[in-house]
Amino acid sequence: MDFNSILIGSADPQRLADYYTKLFGAPAMSEGGYTGWAIGSGWLTIGPHDQVTGQNAQPGRLIWNIETADVQGEFDRMKAAGAIVVREPYGFDGGPDVSIATLADPDHNYFQLMTPMEPTPTD
Repeated sequence: MDFNSILIGSADPQRLADYYTKLFGAPAMSEGGYTGWAIGSGWLTIGPHDQVTGQNAQPGRLIWNIETADVQGEFDRMKAAGAIVVREPYGFDGGPDVSIATLADPDHNYFQLMTPMEPTPTD
């Protein structure tokens, strides 16, 4: 199997498309109300959804991640472009070389920038 994308449904997909365009640049795809960006080997797609209204009441329920070797640099670039900051870059115990920053979109969906993590070998 191969996970390849996330679709974020919205009652106002154009507002989200405009927001993510500020952060990621021109979309690679825009058709039929759906807008998408290739990020690494995966896709972020925004589109209309009739079961979605207003802001996400539980933004921590699902958080999608973008790996980057330069969390602080990408964070600074996105913040300057108008990103909604939930938490500035931080590290955590047991991962001294790991950094994570949490951002949100106008519908209050969370996403994170994070240092790439190698899988831990198993015996």
